[in-house]
Amino acid sequence: MRLFLIVLFSLAFYTNSFTQGCCSGGAGSPIAGGAATGVLQENQMEISANYQYNKSDKFFTENRDTVGSFDNFNSNYLFFRADYGLSKKLTMSIASGYFLNKSQVMDLELDTLTISSKGFSDLILFPRYDIYNKTKNGIRTEITLGLGLKIPLGSHTDSTEIVPGVWDISPPITQLSTGSQDLMFYSFFFKDYQKQKLRIFVNSLYIRKGYNSLGLRFGDYSSIGIFASKSIYRKWGIIGQIKGEMMQEMKLGKVFDDVEDWIVDEWRVKQNYTGSKKLFFVPQISYSQNGITVFATSEIPLYQYLNGTQVGSQNQFTIGINYRFLTKKCEDPLSPIN
Repeated sequence: MRLFLIVLFSLAFYTNSFTQGCCSGGAGSPIAGGAATGVLQENQMEISANYQYNKSDKFFTENRDTVGSFDNFNSNYLFFRADYGLSKKLTMSIASGYFLNKSQVMDLELDTLTISSKGFSDLILFPRYDIYNKTKNGIRTEITLGLGLKIPLGSHTDSTEIVPGVWDISPPITQLSTGSQDLMFYSFFFKDYQKQKLRIFVNSLYIRKGYNSLGLRFGDYSSIGIFASKSIYRKWGIIGQIKGEMMQEMKLGKVFDDVEDWIVDEWRVKQNYTGSKKLFFVPQISYSQNGITVFATSEIPLYQYLNGTQVGSQNQFTIGINYRFLTKKCEDPLSPIN
């Protein structure tokens, strides 16, 4: 049951916001799928892999539907994670993602232009520490904090051949990474009413973005999720979440003071078309047996407010598997000492 809960918490919290803006692009949260939210037992390990599908052809000007500048954005993303319990309070997580494709599709009069990329995105180092864990009168309370670092692996300067012999830098929405090193701050609060079999929990994530080599600083990302969960069968479980997220507007660095005017103007237009506020409902289901959990989740947009005109959120589905095990056998306290 503990494994089932942690997987469900993580699914609801760690979903990949795939766009920073219609023209400017860039990941909001680089994490997707089943990244653990609490801590593991000492010497316990968890391995996770999941697949995430994104597609959207919906565009918004603020909170109003509008016509977009391209046909659709779509991506197929694999996310891998390994966690290890260094102690009963401290867990270390290492994760990375790989895009099978990340594409912007534009229908032209006589042809279709597809700008795409594939490869590794980021490396994520994410320790978490359990600062409070207590059970009293059938109610368990847990508080966990985390501080992580995102290191870019994929390119943020890929180019596309627009016409034969003419190359231009690809839109940031199709780049594998923002190209910046980012700090990640995380908190997790959990209440388990054991008699009522009711679990309520809240978690939050804040990503402080850095500047990349192009002098761009994609907007900071923040999210908060409120969850409620009840078991339906011994090995099956469902959970519902309301998640709000906000991305700030992109900023330009001093490097743009020395470049040509047309480049500055181009990026200023894109800067005005970045940043958003969104609200999602996230249903989830999982099945657990013998330390293995299979899960599926989807994000359903309830509200979107996008600065300028941008591609919005539409279809996002995640499926994955977690495997948890002890790397060392627990010693029997009643066994004789050799």
